[in-house]
Amino acid sequence: MDKAKAIKQDMVRAERKPLLEQLDVAYMRAQEAGDTAAQQDIAAKKQALRDATQDPVILDAQTPEELKAAQPSALQEIN
Repeated sequence: MDKAKAIKQDMVRAERKPLLEQLDVAYMRAQEAGDTAAQQDIAAKKQALRDATQDPVILDAQTPEELKAAQPSALQEIN
């Protein structure tokens, strides 16, 4: 099951990559505009995406079916 979890974490990394890239652009725009509130919001979203591979829904999965259905909350919120 550990190998399956590692594969799922790699899948999450691939799914979050374009989201992080979009947030990088948004962060740069907020920085250019001097919008510190937007910068903080974006930074929090980016950190949530970075933490997605350690989401309990993945780590606590007991069966392959549970793991297959696992979707970290950070990916759901940002998508």
